[in-house]
Amino acid sequence: MLVAKTIAVVGLSDDPTKASHFVSAYMQRAGKKILPVNPAVTSVLGETSYASLSELPEKPDVVNVFRLPRAIPAIVDEMITLGLKALWVQQGIRNEEAARKAEAAGIHVVMDRCIMVEHRMRTR
Repeated sequence: MLVAKTIAVVGLSDDPTKASHFVSAYMQRAGKKILPVNPAVTSVLGETSYASLSELPEKPDVVNVFRLPRAIPAIVDEMITLGLKALWVQQGIRNEEAARKAEAAGIHVVMDRCIMVEHRMRTR
């Protein structure tokens, strides 16, 4: 999944001290297009923020999630509806039931790992 060019980031904060922000900023500097998904902000990292995955102007290669475990099932349901194929749930966040549902629908799931850490390890 690290070959993905476009990453939708669900829960991307405009606060530079938050993990969602600095991880996404790193991925953006690494050449990835970031699509913020956060109804509470209008833009982040110079990109328009969208209220939901359904509102994105294009299909992302990966959906990277920075939300509490209880939010993951609804995200998976939206991904299934939209035909999105890759879910990355950030380090410290797990929802096994949602992961099983996603995998049963053909979605590749990575859970409880940091996309920035993985990218750094693979690009050394």
